[in-house]
Amino acid sequence: MATFRDLLSAAKATISEVDTQGAADRIAAGAVVLDVREPDEFDQGALAGAIHIPRGHLEAQVESRLTDKDAPVVVYCAGGVRSAFAARTLGELGYTDVVSMDGGFGRWKDEGRPWKTPVTLSADQKVRYQRHLLLPEVGVEGQAKLLDSKVLLLGAGGLGSPAALYLAAAGVGTLGIVDMDEVDASNLQRQILHNLDRVGDRKVDSAKKTLVALNPDVNVVTYDTRLSADNIVEIISGYDIIIDGADNFPSRYLLNDASVKLGIPVVHGSIFRFEGMVSVFHPTAGPTYRDMVPEPPPAELAPSCAEAGVLGVLPGIVGSIQALEAIKVLLGLGEPLIGRILTIDTTDMTLRTFNLRPDPANQVTYANRDRIQVRDVEGLCAPWLDGDH
Repeated sequence: MATFRDLLSAAKATISEVDTQGAADRIAAGAVVLDVREPDEFDQGALAGAIHIPRGHLEAQVESRLTDKDAPVVVYCAGGVRSAFAARTLGELGYTDVVSMDGGFGRWKDEGRPWKTPVTLSADQKVRYQRHLLLPEVGVEGQAKLLDSKVLLLGAGGLGSPAALYLAAAGVGTLGIVDMDEVDASNLQRQILHNLDRVGDRKVDSAKKTLVALNPDVNVVTYDTRLSADNIVEIISGYDIIIDGADNFPSRYLLNDASVKLGIPVVHGSIFRFEGMVSVFHPTAGPTYRDMVPEPPPAELAPSCAEAGVLGVLPGIVGSIQALEAIKVLLGLGEPLIGRILTIDTTDMTLRTFNLRPDPANQVTYANRDRIQVRDVEGLCAPWLDGDH
C-alpha cells in the first residue's frame, strides 16, 4: 500500500520543479502563474496576476481557464506539495511547459518577494456573478472593476431600458439615468424598465425601482432633468462611459461636445423602424459623433420613433449591444466598436460593419478640448470653440 510520501515522490519524479528565483525568472519572461490553494488562503495574499483554481477543482476548470496548453506555467501552493500534484495533473492533461514552485507561497513571502492581497467579493457576490467569474477575461478582478465602474445612461426609454437592465445585472456599481419624462402607456411596447402600474410616474423613479430590485449592489443616481449646456458637464463628470439613448440631434451634438471636452467615451445607439446602429465614440482613441454626422439632416428626413414607428424588439437588441460594448470598454475586452459602425436590418437579419475615420474638418476633438465651448445647439450644429464667432 503506497503512502502519501510515496505518492508525492512519484509525482515529483514526473514533473519539473524550480526554486523561487527560478519561478520569478519564468514569471518575468511571461509565464502564466497558477495558484492552487484554497480560497481562504488565496484571499490572504497571492502573487500578482495569479489565476486561482483550487487543487480540488483543477481538472474540471483548468482547460477553460488556461486555453493554451503550450504556454509556460508556474504553479504554486502554500509549500510545494499540492503544486507538485497539480503539475503532474497538468502534464497528464497535455500541458507541455509546467513547473512547480518548491517552497510555495510561504517561502516566496518569507524572502520578501512581491505579492498582493487579491480583490475579494462577498459570498453573495460570488454566487450572483459566478458565470462572470468563470470567464478568464473577467474573473474576480474584472468583476470588482465593474462594481467600481460608473455608467451614465442618457434616457430611460427604448435603448436605455435594456442597456440599464443588463448593466445592472452585470454588477456595474453606479448607474446614472437622465430623463425628464413620465411613463406613458405607449412606452410599454419597448421600454421594459417600466410597467402598467407606473404609468404617470417619473421615468427615472420607475427605472430606479426596477434596477434596485434586480441588483441591490447597484447605486442608481437619477437626474430628472433635460440635459443642457448649463448642466451637462456637471452631470457627466466622473462617469467612466456614457450610453447614448437620445432621440434627437441637438442632444446628440450637446453630448458629443461635452464628452469630447472631458474625454469620456460614448456608446451611441439609434433605431428607426426595423433598423438600428451602434458605435463607440471614444474621444481619446477614435472618431466621435461629429465625424460621423457633421451636420444634422433636415427634420423631414429624420422623423422620430413617435412619427415613424419602431418594432418593439429592435431597441432591445440595440440597447443590449450598447451594454455589451460598454462592458468591453470598461474591462478592456476584445475590440470595441471604436472607429466602426455596426448596422442591423432586422427585416432580413443582416449585420454590417463600416469603418469610420476622423473628419479632418472636425475641430471638436480631444486635442482641442480646452477650446471647446459646450453650448446648446437648438437649430444649429456648428462647433463652438474659443475664437470662433
